[in-house]
Formats: sequence, structure tokens, C-alpha cells
Amino acid sequence: MFITFEGPDGSGKTTQFRLLVPFLRARGYPVYDTREPGGTPIGDQIRAVLHDMANVQMHPHTEILLYAASRAQLVAQEIGPRLGAGQVVVCDRYADSTLAYQGYGRGLDLPTLRTILDFATGGLRPDLTLYLDISAEEGLRRRQEAAQHGAEWNRLDAESLAFHRRVREGYLALIAADPARWLRIAGEGDRAAIQEQIRAVVLARLRQGE
Repeated sequence: MFITFEGPDGSGKTTQFRLLVPFLRARGYPVYDTREPGGTPIGDQIRAVLHDMANVQMHPHTEILLYAASRAQLVAQEIGPRLGAGQVVVCDRYADSTLAYQGYGRGLDLPTLRTILDFATGGLRPDLTLYLDISAEEGLRRRQEAAQHGAEWNRLDAESLAFHRRVREGYLALIAADPARWLRIAGEGDRAAIQEQIRAVVLARLRQGE
């Protein structure tokens, strides 16, 4: 089973991702966890370029091709083989991030992006996507607060509030187009309660697969 976490910056998705993985392992599931962009030595080098605040002149076409390159390496090197071996793969961000950020956020052509994504991933799509929903305003507030305590503040974090609003609207459009794959969760709720909701859904899906 291939499970992905998505959400606007500051939504808490990475925290929930980190809580779910050990929970599943403790119940005997063979779990491989990874993140995007990155997840491989090559992908991590690409991630550094993408997030570097010095690269503010990066063209949106360059940006999408770098994300696709990192994703192609991750799918070929790690995700595909591990799914083939029967493992549960849990990924912090995947292709939906490209559609939300570069498609809706930057206004790039969605059919073209889908073609690039299919080429990079071989058409691999998640079985379940957990979406942590939060307003753009609250997400940015959280990111700014975390950055003051040493968390990463990257090139996309620094985009305008209007950009982050378009990203969230993009996610909601993606969910509306494929509701069976997505679980939308209010990201401003209690952390433990959110995790319980996620665990219940994931376990139910895993048991269905068995």
C-alpha cells in the first residue's frame, strides 16, 4: 500500500507522518518512510537547490523539472521496488504537491504537469492520501514561528499569501476530483485526535487490502 501525506506549509502533516510510521511498525507492518523532494542521495541534492533562498530567480519550468527529477529517482530507486516487495510505503508529499504548488499556485498548465508526472513516476499513484487542511494565513504563521526556533524557511515558504491561498484551493480541487483516494482532516485540531483519526482510517484500509 502506498500512503502519502499532503497539505499546505504549516499544516502539521510532517508531524502526523512521523507519528503514524512507528505506530504501523509496532503493529507488524513492514513500513518504508520517505519524503519529497529528496529521499535518495540524488534527490536530497536536488532538494537543496530547490529550497535554497539564493535561487529566487529559478524559473517555474526549471522548478517543476527539478521536482520531477527528484521524484523519478525516488520512485525508481526506493518506492517502486519496496511496493513490489510487499512493503507499506508512507511518503511525506508526492505528485499532488506539484499539481497544487506548481499547477494552481504558479499557474502552470495542469495537463502538461500531469504528463510530466506520469513520465517521472511511471504512472504510480497513491492508494490513500491524507490531507491536513489549514488556512494559508495560519499555515504561514506557524511556519514563521517555527523558523524563529531553527526550522527551515525555504524559497516556497517565502512566497506571497496569495500564492499559498491558491495552493490550498488547488488541493481542495484535487480532493473534489478524486474523493475516494483522499482523507481531508482539519489541521487546526488537537494533534493526538488528528493522529487517532489517521490511524483508524489507515488501519481500515490496510485490513481491506489483506
